[in-house]
Order: sequence, then C-alpha cells, then structure tokens
Amino acid sequence: QVQLVESGGRLVQAGGSLRLSCTASITVSWYIMGWFRQAPGKERELVAAISENGVNTAYSDSVKGRFTISKDNANNAVYLQMNGLKPEDTAVYYCAADRWVPWLDRDYDASQFQHWGQGTQVTVSS
Repeated sequence: QVQLVESGGRLVQAGGSLRLSCTASITVSWYIMGWFRQAPGKERELVAAISENGVNTAYSDSVKGRFTISKDNANNAVYLQMNGLKPEDTAVYYCAADRWVPWLDRDYDASQFQHWGQGTQVTVSS
C-alpha cells in the first residue's frame, strides 16, 4: 500500500518561508511526484511537479520563482520550499505520486495522480 505523509505546514506571516516535506513508502525515483493545493471552495490545483529522475520540474504561474520542488531519491522524499509566501497561498497542500502518467510539464490535474497524502495546512496571514 502506497503511503505519502506530508509535514511542515503551519501558520506563517506574509513574506515568510516554509518547507513542506513528503515522505513516501514508494521508490520515488520511479514516480512523477507533485504538490497540489486546495483552498476552501476551490478546486485542487497543481503547484509543482518533478520528474522521476528529478531533472525536470514544473510550476504553476502563481508560484513560479517563489517555490522550489526537489526530490531525495535516496530517502524517498519530496520537498516544497516556499518563499515569499502570500495570503493567497493559504490552502491544504497535498503530495501526490503516479508511476504511469507521462511528463506533461505543468499540464497536470489532480485526476491524473493515483496516490495522495492526507494533506498539510498552510496558512499565510497578512
């Protein structure tokens, strides 16, 4: 059974930084990994994705230049470094994994990922 466990979410002031972690029970080098987020009343949206070998990364326009996704294949972990946080970044952040979806850069939606974590809440105060 695939398990993805997110951590690192908390309340932070605008302009601050957070690092989210996702530890996985799978061999992440076999999977495309993604970070999604969902704010109240909104659809779950892709924040960032990283290819199996970690060479390719993709970001939504709203976070490009502020967030960085990385992968530690040796420890089966994925990270999301978030800098310059804004109140509109407030959401539950989810780690996702899929072994069979092709690399689509940032053109993913949630339905294309098979495995999900439980989410971690990020709240950015103004």
